[in-house]
Amino acid sequence: MEKYVCTACGYIYDPAEGDPDGGIAPGTAFEDIPDDWVCPICGVGKDMFEKE
Repeated sequence: MEKYVCTACGYIYDPAEGDPDGGIAPGTAFEDIPDDWVCPICGVGKDMFEKE
């Protein structure tokens, strides 16, 4: 699975780790994250992420 980087702050979403604090289980592909999920560091939406 691909990693995605936040273009605003540089946070890297790693599907192997997920975002447990944000309710995203490890093993969740970026495409499968709900559209209302936001970057846990800076709060921007999924549209501000691009493939690493």
